Amino acid sequence: MNIQQSFRQEGKAGTLYLVGTPIGNLEDITYRAVRILKEADWIAAEDTRQTRKLLTHLEITNRLVSYHEHNKEASGAELIRRMEQGESVALVSDAGLPAISDPGYELVRAAIEQQIPVVPIPGANAALSALIVSGLPTDKFVFVGFLPRDRKGIVKELTLWKSVQATLLFYESPYRIAKTLGLMLEVWGNREIALVRELTKKYEEVARGRLEDCIKHVSEVSPLGEYCIVVGGSEQASLEAAEEEAWWKEMTLEEHVAHYVRQGVDRKQAIKKAALDRGVPKREVYNQLIQD
Repeated sequence: MNIQQSFRQEGKAGTLYLVGTPIGNLEDITYRAVRILKEADWIAAEDTRQTRKLLTHLEITNRLVSYHEHNKEASGAELIRRMEQGESVALVSDAGLPAISDPGYELVRAAIEQQIPVVPIPGANAALSALIVSGLPTDKFVFVGFLPRDRKGIVKELTLWKSVQATLLFYESPYRIAKTLGLMLEVWGNREIALVRELTKKYEEVARGRLEDCIKHVSEVSPLGEYCIVVGGSEQASLEAAEEEAWWKEMTLEEHVAHYVRQGVDRKQAIKKAALDRGVPKREVYNQLIQD
């Protein structure tokens, strides 16, 4: 078990700080974030050109290095080495909180493995900002992030979340927004949705309605900037779950597996599906069938 008491670490050498940066409006950075960026020995950025603009605005001249998807192994190892030598690193993304939809979490894991303290410096976040202005339920939500690019992958992912009774949060580019909304309508039906773009910027926009409404909206208004898609969860999940449970409830385990076999599924997969239906480990189903 790894237990860290962050209040004892801030200001000490050899610490990894995860610093939230503005998602648009530069006024959204916190006093604490500015202080940490000034005090850190190194600032590791997803895009050094983008971060340099922010640092110039804040009059911060600390050493800046790149850490992104394509150099994460070499750069990550070097950052870990420097922190082990007592130097502090402030990790930032292009906008918002680092380690969300970027490789920052890998640096976090590596730091934890080496007993290096990891301290969050909270700030703006696009997904949560979109959620709270969406008008959709906020008591339960799931952040999915970016969907796959190909149609088959998108449909598979959307099907996975179809019955979830929680508000769903996605990121999408302006180039794929129309395609993604169309597939959401195809897989989920005409759900409630909030389409949020350009958060905290001059052209911030929140489009609320049903999927069909938002599909029509993006066909009439040229997509601009990265989107946050906030979609209402399944309203029928409880009823569907109860109906799905009822069909096998009176079956023996062998009858349950045989049901899938008759559908053309091989026995190994049939056992796996029966185990999923019943919410038990596959091995437990297998062992019971052997004993019977």
